[in-house]
Order: sequence, then C-alpha cells, then structure tokens
Amino acid sequence: MDRINNLFKAFTETKVLVIGDVMIDRYLYGHTSRISPEAPVPVVELGHTEDRLGGAANVALNLKAMGATPFLCSVIGEDADGEIFSRTLETRQISQDGIVHSQDRMTTVKSRVMARGQQLIRLDREEQKDLNEEEENNLLGKVRKTLEDQEIHVVLFQDYNKGVLSAQVIRKVLAEAKKRDIPVVVDPKEANFFEYRQATLFKPNLREIATMIETSVNPDKPATLRQASQAIRKQLDHTYTLITLSDKGMYFDAPDSGFLMPAQVRNVADVCGAGDTVVSLAALGIANKMEFKELVELANLAGGLVCERVGVVPIDCEELKREFIELVISNWGN
Repeated sequence: MDRINNLFKAFTETKVLVIGDVMIDRYLYGHTSRISPEAPVPVVELGHTEDRLGGAANVALNLKAMGATPFLCSVIGEDADGEIFSRTLETRQISQDGIVHSQDRMTTVKSRVMARGQQLIRLDREEQKDLNEEEENNLLGKVRKTLEDQEIHVVLFQDYNKGVLSAQVIRKVLAEAKKRDIPVVVDPKEANFFEYRQATLFKPNLREIATMIETSVNPDKPATLRQASQAIRKQLDHTYTLITLSDKGMYFDAPDSGFLMPAQVRNVADVCGAGDTVVSLAALGIANKMEFKELVELANLAGGLVCERVGVVPIDCEELKREFIELVISNWGN
C-alpha cells in the first residue's frame, strides 16, 4: 500500500486557502424528564455547553485533521462570540491571520439543544447581508497576502449564504487564483451559485441542483445527473462536477464522461458537517491530482465516516486511511 501511504503523506504537504462563511456550532447538553405545564414541549435541565468550529472553519479543521495546512480567510463580528471563535481557532492551532473582525457584523452561531442523544431545537443567530466595501477590501487584502506569502496548492470556497462570499469577492478571488494557475474547488449555495465561473471542481448537492436548474434530476438515473451537470457547465464553464446525493452517494462528471458512486451502508447518527468533510477531501484530491475514481471513493468514504458521529466533527485521518486501504484491496479483489 505504498501508493496510498505516499498519497496521505502528500496531503500533509498540501497548503489550502479556505475562504467562506465561518460560524460557531454550539451544543447545549441537558436532561429532560417532563413536559412543560406552559406548552406541550419538553423541559430541558441544561448541563454543559460545547462550542465547535463550523462552516468554512470546519473545512479548515478537516484539512488539518488530514495533515494539510489550511489558511482560513473570513469575517466575524467584534462580539463575545467572535472572541470565542478566535480562542477556539487558537486552541485548534489554526492561524487567525486571515480573519477580519468587523464592528458591523455579528458572529454566526448555530445553537442546538441536545437531550437523550437527540436535537430538540436549533436556534440560529446569524448575519446574512453581504459584506460592505470596507469589509470586502479587508478580506481581499488577507486573501492576496496569503497568496503572496504562501505556496497555495488549491483554493477552496465554502459558501453558506451568510454574506462573506459576495459576487465581488468571488470574482476577485477567482481572478487571483487564475493568475497564479491555482485550482479552485467550490461548495456553493443558491445566492451566488452562478458566480463561480471557470472553477476546477464544482460541488453542489441534490437540493441545490433541483433549485437552480430546470432539468429534472433523478439520483437513481446517472443520465439525468449528467444532463444537470452539463446544464451547469454551460453557464459556469467549470471543469468537473461532483454532485452529492445524500444516502445515494455521489455523481462525478467530467466533460467527456461521468459515473455514479453509491454510498456505503453506515449507521448514520448525524449528517451535520458531512459536506464540509467531502469538499475538504475533494480539494486535497484535486491539489494532488488523484485519479478521479479514487478521489470520489475517498471523499464518499470520509463523508460517511463523519455521519456516524453526533454533531459537527472533523474526519479521523487514521480511520479513513484504514478503511480506504480496505476498500482499495476489496476493489482489486474484484
């Protein structure tokens, strides 16, 4: 398995510029044993609270877990949650050099109340407006400095529709990447779906495809997925499409061919953050010129593994490597 060992070693030498919306995923754990007399809802006696890095910051965590070096660029608020976010970044040993602090924005927080191993409710405190001119300029300054100071191997856009990835920011970062001949991987959302022109790999999910194009898509019929990819490529002029299909797996499409990769059977506990993991592995694969079938197998495997754990969590590199080796041996056996 020298080839796989060498591949995973190459991941540790990969530098990734991650740009997009960051957030705190907050978990409030408690106990419930009765229904409120005021309304038909459970009463939760809160215990402890856990703050995790979410959004583009979770992408950075996944990359770091794989041994790569992420450079995270985003905008947070100058508020108490912004301070928590910064401290958590420091604890996880991720550079804060690319983070812009703004007095005009709040730090996005998704709070989940958990009891008996289940999520009872989610409360979102978030910013959705686009960056103002000053924030855009400050963010683009961080991006340019990173590109000038570091030998970046791939640029990764992680869009959560919270306003950091405005049309202007997207266009200017794409131009900087193109000027330097750096591949670009995109995990889009609806608002600026068609702004990511000429990216290397574009990774929408099935819901986004159904919302953004008129072509009817059936995840069980690869021909409809290819038609959807071609419809998107006609507008974006990107190179490759990776459509995530939840429990149906993934569909990879190149200009001349495509294939469906079925999902592996898993004991799914929580799908939160799986898309972050998938796009992280896809970006590492693109940066290291992986063979496409293996790239999709690896990303598919990684997404499934994090779904077995509750909450937003990064991938376990050693576990992924073990299962990937087993998968490759199994395929050779066939």
